[in-house]
Amino acid sequence: MAGGSTQWQGRSVISKVVALLDAFGPTTPELSLGDLARITGLPVSTTYRLATELVEWGGLERADRAGYRIGMRLWELGTLAPRGGALREVALPFMQDLFEATHENVHLAVRDGLEALYVDTISGHESVRTRSRRGGRLPLHATGVGKVLLAHAPPEVLAAVVDGGMRRYTPYTMVAPGHLRRALAEVRRHGVAYAREEITLGSLSVAAPVQGADGAVVAALGLVLTRGRGDLRRLAPAVRTAAISTSRALQRHARLTESS
Repeated sequence: MAGGSTQWQGRSVISKVVALLDAFGPTTPELSLGDLARITGLPVSTTYRLATELVEWGGLERADRAGYRIGMRLWELGTLAPRGGALREVALPFMQDLFEATHENVHLAVRDGLEALYVDTISGHESVRTRSRRGGRLPLHATGVGKVLLAHAPPEVLAAVVDGGMRRYTPYTMVAPGHLRRALAEVRRHGVAYAREEITLGSLSVAAPVQGADGAVVAALGLVLTRGRGDLRRLAPAVRTAAISTSRALQRHARLTESS
């Protein structure tokens, strides 16, 4: 699309820069100038000018074959995000303890809109491969951490998830609104969420809520393993203990921050 799309007429420069950055993702870590122009609908000349300025600032880097990739300057800024940074710092020791006890994938996630955003993950050589990654996003209705976050979200969030149509990833994905509501009620009652092969066949997860200083659920800590490697209900107390320990440490961190 050499001439670009009329959709950008009258739009701000910031919205165009955001569109360029949004073009990158897990499946598109490197993009050519033509790819960026095609995905965003921007004229090639505008795409080149903005990409060049982003390279100079450090938001983008030159990649092989005359392409572009996300630059380290954005990573530096991302580490300053208070919600993820402090949470990860406080939770990491307990995540490491849980990993050492189970040698399975350990995940820490927060809710961002209608998705679970993974703040941190720990995996081992023998751990099952998962869809999740640090900085990645997965649906709330089909993951253990997502169900925890959805169970403690405002009612309008659940309504938006249901109204948006819940994708069926496997034959076991919970897509019936009534079934999901009952499952979320169980999460609130027992403090633990389960997902059995709902996002990937053969993958199981158990997760528990992490509470902030005011008692509100701010994150979910979960364990992911392959079917046959362990009993989710037997692992649930360890996950719950790690989440409660993280909650206490997070609340203590908040008190110390306020008093300093």
